[in-house]
Amino acid sequence: MTGARGPTTDGAGGPDDPNGPGGPDDRDGPEGTHGPPPSRSGPAPTAFVRIDGTPLHVRVEGLGPVCLLTGGLGSSWFDWDLVVPFLTPYRTVVRFDRPGYGLSAPEPADRPVPTAAGEARRIRAVLDALGLPGRCTVAGHSLAGFHAEAFARLYPERTAGLVLLDGSVEPDPRPRPAPGLRDFAARATAAAATAVAVPYLLGPTVRRTVARATTVRHEDLAPAPLVRRCYRTGRSLRALLRENTHYLDVAAELAALRRTAPLPAGLPVTVLAADDGLSGARTEEWLTAQRGLADLLGAEYRRTAPAGHLLMFDRPDAVASAVLDTSRGPG
Repeated sequence: MTGARGPTTDGAGGPDDPNGPGGPDDRDGPEGTHGPPPSRSGPAPTAFVRIDGTPLHVRVEGLGPVCLLTGGLGSSWFDWDLVVPFLTPYRTVVRFDRPGYGLSAPEPADRPVPTAAGEARRIRAVLDALGLPGRCTVAGHSLAGFHAEAFARLYPERTAGLVLLDGSVEPDPRPRPAPGLRDFAARATAAAATAVAVPYLLGPTVRRTVARATTVRHEDLAPAPLVRRCYRTGRSLRALLRENTHYLDVAAELAALRRTAPLPAGLPVTVLAADDGLSGARTEEWLTAQRGLADLLGAEYRRTAPAGHLLMFDRPDAVASAVLDTSRGPG
């Protein structure tokens, strides 16, 4: 991915500005961050990098070997807030919002549809723009497990470890027809909903409802002001619909990569599965799928309980432990 630019905190316009986020309040840490980040040289804890012309919101905290945390469908940087304090004494922690999510600007309408290779290139471009050219442990949650694995396969020379946190699993995916038409439909749906203020009225409520349903705590621990700020925008809805529309295409692309681009020999890989403790058929089926993913990748399999799919809220200590242990391995 070309067009990366170094981090900056001087935006023009607020986060809802389609030309890019920024503004004085974006230079401050988010409300609800659990403890101040340690001091560090280099990029500011909160900054923006321009990747292919799109300003992306990034946060860099801590000192030590680099690890990058990337969230699942509809996720924002603050979903990792409880995990980060466990990591920053030992690691340089990078978080970023994909286009349209969090404080990142949306991609222009003429950009290609979401792909596994495209997201892997975006991860590399973010690291390059931050001046972090070495190896990195990449942790991907849910859908972003596809992106993290694609990064490890396409850029083995940049990968120190791979952590899949309750990662998406599709045993035999097939790409769906007419990706361009489906992408247009997703954009048009988001535009129509935005025109009648659906994201503004319902976005934060939907976010809260989904978060509560996917944690054993049954609460959304994200700061309410940030949830309102990030989820009442049309750009977040458009990003979510686009990623969801192309989910099976990305899964099929990754399945093909597994046949042509092997993981580096000796790469430390961990699959961390969330066990909600309900012992029902659905839970057992999910845990079996996660164990199968670990077997496929030759990864260490860990199960953490009790935890829902948003295990960064339920068990941030276990998430951090998986990242730290994996990044201590060879590579």
